[in-house]
Amino acid sequence: MTTADAWSETPATALLVLSDGSVIEGQGLGATGQAVGEICFNTAMTGYQEILTDPSYSGQIITFTFPHIGNVGANDEDIETVNMAASSGIRGVVLAASITDPANYRSARHLDAWLKSRDLIGICGVDTRALTALIREKGVPNGVIAHAPDARFDLPALKTAAAEWPGLVGMDLAKDASTTQSHPWSQTTWKWDEGFGEAKSRDFKVVAIDFGIKRNILRLLSEAGCDVTVLPATATASDVLAHEPDGVFLSNGPGDPEATGEYSVEMIRAVVEKGVPTFGICLGHQMLALALGGNTVKMHQGHHGANHPVYDHTTGKVEITSMNHGFAVDADSLPDNVEQTHVSLFDGSNCGLAIKDKPVFSVQYHPEASPGPRDSHYLFERFTDLMQSSRSA
Repeated sequence: MTTADAWSETPATALLVLSDGSVIEGQGLGATGQAVGEICFNTAMTGYQEILTDPSYSGQIITFTFPHIGNVGANDEDIETVNMAASSGIRGVVLAASITDPANYRSARHLDAWLKSRDLIGICGVDTRALTALIREKGVPNGVIAHAPDARFDLPALKTAAAEWPGLVGMDLAKDASTTQSHPWSQTTWKWDEGFGEAKSRDFKVVAIDFGIKRNILRLLSEAGCDVTVLPATATASDVLAHEPDGVFLSNGPGDPEATGEYSVEMIRAVVEKGVPTFGICLGHQMLALALGGNTVKMHQGHHGANHPVYDHTTGKVEITSMNHGFAVDADSLPDNVEQTHVSLFDGSNCGLAIKDKPVFSVQYHPEASPGPRDSHYLFERFTDLMQSSRSA
């Protein structure tokens, strides 16, 4: 071997091209091809499979700040999309290190093979710290992720695609993430050496509006004693109220809440005016705010991770939460009959609201903790308490 051979570089089989024309080279993982999306970063240290199947990330390319992604493999139990076969809408994944062989008793497949099976494009060998710093300084960029095993790319075309993609503002992605027809749900949470269970008590009839709902949210509703019926994002107030629900749940989901709100706000407003106990999270929280007369704004970098501290004004406690959102409620826009119940201790942004004279509340974060801490599980009990009080009134 010559000195030149020893120092020759491995050709880049994957590229991350930013909308400003910057090009980041690396090695390809998962599916081949190219995809365009908004590039965000996630600070979670665990739960990469749940993150990569969270429909709230539709339209985004996820950069993991934790370097060791893939070391516990993948399985079918940790998928969060309700339709196991459906794509979560995620456009790609950016890693620092290459994927090692899995070392976990629950692993059923190598992450690279799993990415291929879900048509997800990946790139590794990226300085994710530098990319994260860039996003924090300049805000979330649009970009194209491309993987070609032969290392041949049409770079001008990739730059054009990255520059011309319009971004998430104005995009309604919930319709694509949602179920297309109503269906019941009765599965409960996973337990050690037992797997998933089935609901034993169904005391409260709950309609869950699927804007991109996660499986573990539905499991926790079932575990709390809810008889759950899932309806599509486009459900009307008549569709919802025809079930005579004790409560309505507004789920997480992707995209711009104002765009989705064009067809969902009217339904939410009617449910609230009817006095039905209502609990919203993430996109559901944002659209509830819109239905009440508030506004939403696009965030500089968004909140994505499982370590976000939130202060709960109703209890005086700080909880560590799982977050995934690029839009936020403008607290100053909320009407007088709505109180801000939770705030982010990272940046002071709104993380919760409640109507003062109705059994209606919502939070910005993901209380079902898949992945993440379980500090916020109490919110499901708060929801059932509201339904019990409303029934007894």
